[in-house]
Amino acid sequence: MNLNTKTPRMTMDAAHASHAPCPCGSGEPIGTCCGPYLSGETVAPTAEALMRSRYSAYVCQKISYLKDTLWPKYQPGFDEAATAAWASESRWTGLKVLSTSGGQTADRDGTVLFEARYLSGAKLTTHRELSRFRKKAGRWYYVEALEEK
Repeated sequence: MNLNTKTPRMTMDAAHASHAPCPCGSGEPIGTCCGPYLSGETVAPTAEALMRSRYSAYVCQKISYLKDTLWPKYQPGFDEAATAAWASESRWTGLKVLSTSGGQTADRDGTVLFEARYLSGAKLTTHRELSRFRKKAGRWYYVEALEEK
């Protein structure tokens, strides 16, 4: 499955109204993919779904979602203003999920290896990360970036 997509800037309202493709690259409309997670209607059922929705949150400027889905002990140190500035100054150009380990509905821990591409200024950057996720009280959270082995 090719998960490389161009992801235009959009607001959640515009995305829902237009049934635009989800920024996460799933090929589904945002209203049936990451939109329900970003709006708080429901929580992501897997670590990969949470990672995809966090990418979509950057694209859609849902910075509060990024804080809310960060492991609770790290939330007080989350810099919303700096994250919002970085997200809005970047043009998000695509997400590619490379692998997952664990992170399914019955799991408590999982990892997702991904590449997120964005333009900042005139420079195209590929951010590659192995992310660790953990479930608490039935909800997945982003914990940290791990070193790849």
